[in-house]
Amino acid sequence: MKSYLVALYEFLVEVVFMLPRFPIINSLKSVLLRALGAQIGKHCVFYPGVWIMTGRGLVVGDRVDFARGVLITTDGGVVIGDRTLIGYGAKILSRNHVIPSVGRSFIDSGHVAKKVVIGKDCWIGANSIILPGVRLGDGVVVAAGSVVTKSQASNSIVGGVPAKLIRKRG
Repeated sequence: MKSYLVALYEFLVEVVFMLPRFPIINSLKSVLLRALGAQIGKHCVFYPGVWIMTGRGLVVGDRVDFARGVLITTDGGVVIGDRTLIGYGAKILSRNHVIPSVGRSFIDSGHVAKKVVIGKDCWIGANSIILPGVRLGDGVVVAAGSVVTKSQASNSIVGGVPAKLIRKRG
């Protein structure tokens, strides 16, 4: 029975988040996330196809923009500052699998959860990945396609796999 309830829950969330980004529908999406345990600021924009699961542990500031295909896992905690742009297909992961010792199964190894914090006025480029435990200071720019494995200081522009400092914003 539990697996059916989980599947129904996922279906309903997916249906709501496939709706277009009209202001009234963005308000509905915010209400749904709040019902799931998230704290959502004012005037956030959710393009169709955003996937945020489970909602618990998510704190979003005002005027945050979630582009199409954004995926966020929130069980480790995710904080996103005001006026942050999250590009198409970006992934913010606060939980990951534990790497088991040789001979043990990944499926039985468990998970590790670490909080992700993204400052105010950041831009997370398209198809970027932010891994568990990363903290991005205010004004950070993450180049498209980057994998951010380490925390980054405010006003940094980072890129690559793994992401490294390109330069400071002027």
